[in-house]
Amino acid sequence: MDAFAIYRLPHASECTLVGQHGVPEAFSELKMLDGKRGFVIAPFTPGDASPIILLRPDLVRQYAYDEVKQISSLPYYLGVNELSSAPASREQYHDIFSRFHRAFSATDIQKLVLARCADISHEGIVKSNLFAMACERYPEAFVALFSAPQCGTWLIATPEVLVDRDGDRWHTMALAGTMPYSDNLPSWSDKNIQEQAYVARYIKECLDHYSDEVTSSGPYTTRAGKLVHLRTDFSFTLRPDASVGCLLEDLHPTPAVCGLPKQEAHRFILDNESLDRSYYSGFSGPLNLDGNTAMFVSLRCMRIYDDRYRLYAGGGILSQSDEEMEWNETAAKMQAMLSLIKHDN
Repeated sequence: MDAFAIYRLPHASECTLVGQHGVPEAFSELKMLDGKRGFVIAPFTPGDASPIILLRPDLVRQYAYDEVKQISSLPYYLGVNELSSAPASREQYHDIFSRFHRAFSATDIQKLVLARCADISHEGIVKSNLFAMACERYPEAFVALFSAPQCGTWLIATPEVLVDRDGDRWHTMALAGTMPYSDNLPSWSDKNIQEQAYVARYIKECLDHYSDEVTSSGPYTTRAGKLVHLRTDFSFTLRPDASVGCLLEDLHPTPAVCGLPKQEAHRFILDNESLDRSYYSGFSGPLNLDGNTAMFVSLRCMRIYDDRYRLYAGGGILSQSDEEMEWNETAAKMQAMLSLIKHDN
């Protein structure tokens, strides 16, 4: 086995290992996934350095959580000299945030997502232990640990569905707006409500190109670890001539990780964010495995290197956004991975 992904679907009692012999196939466009089968690892922006990866299911095996810790032969791809950019300092974040904020008065952009990363040093880790711990701590999340020559090694525990299928029905969600969880939640701010509405509207317009039957419910408050979000659920059937690959191409990246209008926001982020997102805010999951397809946005994630973890988080920026609140929101989102690291040390 030369590459692998081990994942646990939300609220599932077992996890699944997908292993491939040889280097996985790489693609430049999501529509090229039509008719394929395996485990997909897609970046925020496909390119030579971060291609769309499909793990061929040469090996598929089910495990209980406690059994995962005993797997010692997985092929981890770790690198120490591949860091393309340093994490932004608080002062650098201020400059980048100001650049993003000025875009609302200088362009037609309505929303942007600003991401950052943080590095945590380590002297040696057991990756499968981190995966098992994430499964136990975040039962409502899609948890995945994957490693391949083209992408390195990543751990994610994400609450956000991109698309999944249950028989003839497909599902997706609009997930935006963030607050710390507490027993007595304050009301949602106008900024969070507006941000979530942007995402929901975009997804509905996208789905209308592929389905004649789209239903929705929400928005409502949903919990993800120590955070809560605003969420709207969508259910739909695909037209007989609809392409799943093209649907993925249109949905990704959603306004929840990019912005609106999509093309303008995406270009602005690539030109101004000063961060190589790589596979953060891409998506991953099984494609046509045992008849199941379930793709999840790669949030609450980190890349694992020989000597450090690189944690990623982002937040939606609107014209009324406050810089300190956005910085604190990304710090709160990083806690999902940071708590695993602290517990393991």
